[in-house]
Amino acid sequence: MAAPVAVPELRRVCRQAWEPVFARARRAVVFLDAASAEALHWGGGGAGELLAAGALAVRALPAEAGEAAGAARVVFVVSGALRGGTAAAVRGVLAQGAVRHCVLVSGGEAEGGGPAELEETLRRWMGEGGRAEVVLRGPPLLAPVSAELCLLPGLAALLPPLPGPGGPGPAEVGLGALPAELRAAVRALVSDLDALFSALGLREESFAVGALSRVVAAELAGYAPARNRRRMATNKASVIFVDRTMDLAGAVGHHGDNLAEKILSVLPKLPGHKTDVMVNMVELTALQTTDESCNIIAPGCLAQPNDPAAKALWESFMNLKQKEAVMEARRHLVEAASRENLPIKMSMGRVTPEQLSSYIQLFRNNLKALENHCGLLQLVLATVQTLKHPQTSKWDNFLAFERLLLQTISESEMPGVLNQLLPMIKPYNERTKDDYTCEDFLVLLVYMYSVVGEVKSGKELEAAEEEVKKALVKAICDEPEPSHVLQKMTGCDSSLNLTSQKATEAVDDIFQSLRDIARARMHMKQFNSIHNPGSNTHQASYKPLLKQVVEEICNPDRPDPVDIEHVSSGLTDLLKTGFSMFMKVNRPHPGDHPLLIIFMVGGVTVSEVKMVKDLVATRKPGTQVIVLSSALLTPRSAIELLFATDRLQSDTDI
Repeated sequence: MAAPVAVPELRRVCRQAWEPVFARARRAVVFLDAASAEALHWGGGGAGELLAAGALAVRALPAEAGEAAGAARVVFVVSGALRGGTAAAVRGVLAQGAVRHCVLVSGGEAEGGGPAELEETLRRWMGEGGRAEVVLRGPPLLAPVSAELCLLPGLAALLPPLPGPGGPGPAEVGLGALPAELRAAVRALVSDLDALFSALGLREESFAVGALSRVVAAELAGYAPARNRRRMATNKASVIFVDRTMDLAGAVGHHGDNLAEKILSVLPKLPGHKTDVMVNMVELTALQTTDESCNIIAPGCLAQPNDPAAKALWESFMNLKQKEAVMEARRHLVEAASRENLPIKMSMGRVTPEQLSSYIQLFRNNLKALENHCGLLQLVLATVQTLKHPQTSKWDNFLAFERLLLQTISESEMPGVLNQLLPMIKPYNERTKDDYTCEDFLVLLVYMYSVVGEVKSGKELEAAEEEVKKALVKAICDEPEPSHVLQKMTGCDSSLNLTSQKATEAVDDIFQSLRDIARARMHMKQFNSIHNPGSNTHQASYKPLLKQVVEEICNPDRPDPVDIEHVSSGLTDLLKTGFSMFMKVNRPHPGDHPLLIIFMVGGVTVSEVKMVKDLVATRKPGTQVIVLSSALLTPRSAIELLFATDRLQSDTDI
């Protein structure tokens, strides 16, 4: 048996994707699309690496007018193929007329064209005398958020479609039945995974839990380059694809006592990024301001790919309980201050945000110490700002309310639960800081409908839903300024054009989706429930679908999995399946191999990554685990992904 792929190998592959860019960056202006920038930020060493390789400047794509002015040489890095809006943005830069030499580093071939045709297109866009080079990247652009977790930022909008009432069963859904944009996303994912597995030398067996996961696994199994790779590769792995929509309670719930999850949930997102957040750095300067929106000082962030101490602390935030992680932050800070001979007063006992702030102040006027420990200080500032954030105290309220919901769902029908929720929906001018906002209610509703599973339709349920809908529409219309999520859901960017009709349509769509969310596991036999109703001695509890899947994989009795479906391609596998009807043939089992890769189709949470890692370590020691996904979800971002009206719209902006 080949040795399992080491995790450092994954880091190497993330960096390897950037080598063709670094090699061509000298004396060029480099343009990156948002997903490429995010991958560079987490895994390629940041924009500093491009500048160190000789780039004149690093710019965003689509570019502002005049950003390529005077640049004779440009490099474009795009996360997918050159099509739609990406093609329009590249053409916009080249049409400015100054560019004489252009390099395109892309992830896949454009529709209907190989590198030669692409080069011809680029030359045409540049005008006479222009030189073009197209480089098809090896490994995909990955964002390695932690040692066990890698994201594909180019597919952040991917989410399995919800099952409509009376729609096809999961077995009937094939690639051809999917909408065009979802088909394109599946093909891009399969191409990226094949490129990644090639770089890691993997020969995988694919398994699926859920309808879209089965489509992805079947496409990967039958993808010609992947079949050739599997003939040659020696490192065996099991890849399990799981549909996020099977368990949305895991995406919106406030389980887990995890610092990284809270930081990612409460601090504002870094502009243009789906994962990393802005850390306010004013505390490290002499600027005296209490204005939260003050943006004179550039924000800090969590990704510190070039700082080993900060990277180690971030791993602690991902893997430890909050209390332990905060103590770890203090320990790192004290050690850094001691190394710089700063006058630190050591104190034992509970760590408070004020204590961490007082330690941070020591670094303020010492430029050398600031430079040496900048990454570490950004993470500790993120901790302080999260612990003091009003949303953090609300986190515990959510957790308590979710536990109460689990108990109530056990004891009464859905209409009763909705009626209990109703008086808590308050319009803006009646809310205190502890009351739930409109988005908070959507979080709770998704949690409820996902946990309860299929609901019994009837007059009583419809009446209860109508009352909740009315209260929600009123609350949405009363918002003085709709939040980012509400804008996305209603398609209205200001309260002036948010009419009662638009709010009603949005809320009706949401409730249709909620009914579909409750139906998501109806075809499952083994994993059809994520709710443990409890008993006289035990409280009702939530049992994550992912936990059930991993426990089944690690089961020492190795029963034939019921809902984890092996997806294969080729005659040998069909013969095996045929023979197994009348003679003993060992069917592939997801626990067979030394490397286990779990791909959550539609996003994963920090708590889930930690749970998978801990479960595999205790149940199947010696097995390595990697979690891959399209996005790292927080309760708010999960709601946006589910209900935003423009999630996977056709990219035809050309």
